[in-house]
Amino acid sequence: MADVHETVLPGVGARFDFETRAGRAVGVVSHQTGRRDLVVYDRRDPDAAADAVELTEEEARTLGELLGGSRIVERLEELPHQIEGLIIDWLHVAPTSSFAGSTLAECRVRERTGAAVVAIIRGHEAIPAPGGDDTLQAGDTAVVVGTRDGVEALSRLLEEAPERPSD
Repeated sequence: MADVHETVLPGVGARFDFETRAGRAVGVVSHQTGRRDLVVYDRRDPDAAADAVELTEEEARTLGELLGGSRIVERLEELPHQIEGLIIDWLHVAPTSSFAGSTLAECRVRERTGAAVVAIIRGHEAIPAPGGDDTLQAGDTAVVVGTRDGVEALSRLLEEAPERPSD
């Protein structure tokens, strides 16, 4: 995998560059507004752009999918192979789940299962490193980390219906 170099651009965002095997410098300028610029640098002047394409957030996601996914996802997928006993999974919050509509603090996920919710994906938005006040909603995807047993226990809880009092 190519080495990516990050440069903070104060007031703009960040620039991420790498060099292709053929020796071409390619980069992405990630603006704070969500806009992305795909840049191919001039061979004679590595600080000058030979061409740039402005992309919206949606267009950038589409291009990323077409190119084969995210480096972040690739790195997350590598982790279980590098750290014995660690599982990372994406779990669906069922509409019938007793957790739907509850905050993470109310769910007591870590206390009940030993697994941790490290992100919540809701539609096209992500809530990275959610806190206790963040709510799980029906249809969300919870990105969870833990032991196999902990992740499986959480998966069951995210699918189960709330207990109903018997008559």
